Amino acid sequence: MLATQLSRSAVPAPSVAQESTHSWKEVVTSAEPFLGAVVEGLADQIQSFDAEIRPYAEYALSNQGKQLRPALLALSAGATGQVKDEHVRAAVVVEMVHLATLVHDDVMDEAKIRRGRPTMAAQWGNEISVLLGDCLFAHALKLAASFPTTEVCRSVSAATNTVCSGEILQTQSRKNFALTREQYFKMLQMKTGELFALSCDLGAYLSGAGVQTRSSLRSFGLKIGTAYQIFDDCIDVFGSEAVVGKSLGTDLATGKVTLPILLLLENSASSRRGQILRVLQHWDSSSWQELREALLSCNVLAACRQTVQSFLREARECLRKLPESASRTGLFALTDYIGYQTEALGQSPGHGI
Repeated sequence: MLATQLSRSAVPAPSVAQESTHSWKEVVTSAEPFLGAVVEGLADQIQSFDAEIRPYAEYALSNQGKQLRPALLALSAGATGQVKDEHVRAAVVVEMVHLATLVHDDVMDEAKIRRGRPTMAAQWGNEISVLLGDCLFAHALKLAASFPTTEVCRSVSAATNTVCSGEILQTQSRKNFALTREQYFKMLQMKTGELFALSCDLGAYLSGAGVQTRSSLRSFGLKIGTAYQIFDDCIDVFGSEAVVGKSLGTDLATGKVTLPILLLLENSASSRRGQILRVLQHWDSSSWQELREALLSCNVLAACRQTVQSFLREARECLRKLPESASRTGLFALTDYIGYQTEALGQSPGHGI
């Protein structure tokens, strides 16, 4: 069924997107049937929860955004072979893990809004949210264990461990303004890049791809995932809540050290750096204007854009040896899309993926 919709034998397409892709719909056109099947698959999983818990599970699993990770899995599958129903099941697993991390993130960040509606924590409190996140993690691993091969469950378990470890490292690093860029990038690779990499790897593995191809696509996922998280960190400082549909400023409020802050401290004169550190150490929302002026004077957004584009260039290199196909072009287009959104950030009333 899905095999004919996304495959290496699809109508030949250019090796890279012919022009910068601005629309998410353009990126995922060939994967839309697949993404629809993932939505249905998640809805089916909701029914397996106890009746008393089902409303919470439905709330968490029915607000999925653009489904970046399932899209990556679908496109990686199509770029390396035939797309099958087991790819949909794998995408449901990955998306469930991702949504579980969001439930926990919103508790830790004390976020009130996620994708235009109250977060689980805002709606039902921290205790239920933490326990539901745990349920989602466990359910995802149970579903992963239903595959005839142990490779899927092993990969999902390892990735989940890495994501949680990355979150621990970031939590330990709050208000550590001596953090290096290398340490920051490592945390992003662990907490965000890992699920992107898992999506690409599982897509290729279930299509029968070899070790080298899987490794290339896994590297692609790590690079594009890191680029995406840097972009997301920039949104927290330069974005608009009305546009992106989630609470902003939570990184500053919780002391998370992100690239905009690292670059600001690196590029500030020593006489001004002390004042900026005091503002960050004792953050108050009344300091927004002062911080924005400092970010602007140090040209921080432009430097962040350059860093995102650098990771995206490295991601594209990982795709060069894949055979031409519509799915390969879709992977290139996804890098263009993130690049475009990053360049547009701060030029109009907010951008978000």
